[in-house]
Amino acid sequence: MEQDRPSGLVRAIGRWSLTALVLNGIIGSGIFGLPSVVAGLVGKASPLAYLFAAVGIGVIMACFAEVASRFREPGGPYLYAREGFGRFAGIQIAWLTWLVRLTAAAANANLFVLYLGEFWPEATAGVPRLAILTLLIGALAAANYRGVKTGAQISSLFAVAKLLTLFFFITVGIFFVRGERLVSTGSYPTGAWLDAVLVLVYAYGGFEAALIPMGEVKDPRRDAPFALLTALAVTTVLYTGIQAVVMGVLAAPAESERPLAAAAAEFLGPMGAKLIAVGALVSVYGYLSAGMLSSPRLTLALAERKEFPTLLAAVHPRFRTPYTSIVLFALLVWALAVIGTFRWNVTLSAVARLFTYASTCAAVLALRKKRPDQNAFRLPGGAVLVILGVGLSAVLATRMGRAELVMIAITAAIALANWFWVRRRDAA
Repeated sequence: MEQDRPSGLVRAIGRWSLTALVLNGIIGSGIFGLPSVVAGLVGKASPLAYLFAAVGIGVIMACFAEVASRFREPGGPYLYAREGFGRFAGIQIAWLTWLVRLTAAAANANLFVLYLGEFWPEATAGVPRLAILTLLIGALAAANYRGVKTGAQISSLFAVAKLLTLFFFITVGIFFVRGERLVSTGSYPTGAWLDAVLVLVYAYGGFEAALIPMGEVKDPRRDAPFALLTALAVTTVLYTGIQAVVMGVLAAPAESERPLAAAAAEFLGPMGAKLIAVGALVSVYGYLSAGMLSSPRLTLALAERKEFPTLLAAVHPRFRTPYTSIVLFALLVWALAVIGTFRWNVTLSAVARLFTYASTCAAVLALRKKRPDQNAFRLPGGAVLVILGVGLSAVLATRMGRAELVMIAITAAIALANWFWVRRRDAA
């Protein structure tokens, strides 16, 4: 395997492992609850909302595909902003990206405990909850500590497991769909469609996390575009099929808190609901495994450029992993999961993501100007897609409330302090 210098990281993530990372980053907990939300907004036409949202997120993912193909170092959106717009922008996006990754992982860890409560009610509180969170996060941290190949294998295994469970739901459920429940006879206001698409654009998000460990991907120029576009196609088919089954099987899908489990119970009985609960646990754990592999590479990238303490750039002499960054990420996720709730962590994660999307879309044109002859994937109609991607992110941002804006302001203030610290240290 190729070993890069000076970081010492090993390029052990191949094309399909990277694709699995992207899929794990997208498919987490949302699909197990969103069908009822979307059904409540646009009713029988809800499967179409998934297709519209796929087009919107596809624009953003296309921009990510071009930018990611230009880099062979870890960092993801932070690195793209830094190289495109300078150190200040890079540090701001780094903190927002880190906020997304920490809170999204903590939210999914909380949700894992909630789903486990279906089988073991005592798991959701007290000492059992604390023990489960510790074991859940600690096991993944230990696996990634011992090597990126092990972490990638775990991510790939859970990606396959979650896909098999969800495709099984579609394959069996499609035979129990009642066609009249999918035929829309009414119209829905523009605001309802906009809300549905905005919710689903968030559901399609998370792919950007897989682009952080580019320093360990074998061929970023070719593999990043392939992984992103393949994952988008798979996810679109999966999401649309799931929504169609839920709508066609349940008489009142908008009223169900666990729509997939309710639909499975209709055509497979109580065991079907249990199967979906297990699928939810697998899906959430797969999401966490991908996050444990990718997210520590962000602090590694910052530390390598002396924008975070250099201790976080340490690479294990035997396992060739950024072990200090892995330990820090695991501890912070554990702390947020223990003290926070699912909803609190989701809110924090949702807010910051929009800024990473907009900055990466804008970086397409900035990097084309700075590196016109670089050997990279070239996005057809790049300027138009950049405008659409930035515009979509801006529309999403208008849906934020006061609390979300306060969270962004606090994060930006911390990033500003970080930037001043870097400038003072460089001047010394």
